[in-house]
Amino acid sequence: MTLQGKMLIGQQAVQGSRDAIYAINPANNERLEPAYLGGSQAEVERACELAWRSFDSYRETQLEARAQFLETIADEIEALGETLINRAVAESGLPQARIQGEQGRTCNQLRLFAKTLRNGEWLDVRIDPAMPNRQPMPRADLRQRHIALGPVAVFGASNFPLAFSVAGGDTASALAAGCPVVVKAHSAHPGTSELVGRAIQTAVKRCDLPEGVFSLIFGSGREVGQALVAHPYIKAAGFTGSRSGGLALWKTAQSRPEP
Repeated sequence: MTLQGKMLIGQQAVQGSRDAIYAINPANNERLEPAYLGGSQAEVERACELAWRSFDSYRETQLEARAQFLETIADEIEALGETLINRAVAESGLPQARIQGEQGRTCNQLRLFAKTLRNGEWLDVRIDPAMPNRQPMPRADLRQRHIALGPVAVFGASNFPLAFSVAGGDTASALAAGCPVVVKAHSAHPGTSELVGRAIQTAVKRCDLPEGVFSLIFGSGREVGQALVAHPYIKAAGFTGSRSGGLALWKTAQSRPEP
């Protein structure tokens, strides 16, 4: 697979317009191609709109369909083979064995969530039957189950280019719960992020799901991240990173009309 240096908005590959991001090989300080131009408010808006439009239908997908989707993502990641391993090694400076182990962990996480989906206990379904003869007033039938909250923003971590990144635990759990995901890739490993993002994009298409279920955005600085957290269609965020970055996002989240 040839890297294109583009964001993935739904099923489209989109060229950014902001400052270029290059991965740097920490082993030799080599700049790695291609350049990844950062996104703007327009790409954030498009990704969030697609996620919101897909939310109602995606959260009501059958549990088996969602489980198969997660397993398809894992299959597609494994199908990348040495292309993914070599790029992740080059961008992170981590040894090959560590990256191979992390790839296995990432795919196992996805398959574990698929197993949990099929089990169904996480829904916490409760049914209290009606009591029409209760005194002094009858009681209606009461039902409860957990439902998806809405689209989720996920921020890739610098020190785990696979397991805490584009298809890491935050993404896997959100997709399992029925929440579309918009990932803001970490600038230290954009090529790795694109490869995994394309694996998810392919899985979305193979499983015939709404395209807005997944998008991947690049961006240096905090413009894209804060725009994501501020967007009213985003209902939760998963962040692993610096204290300063986390506090900036926390302040943005708390300043929303709907925190």
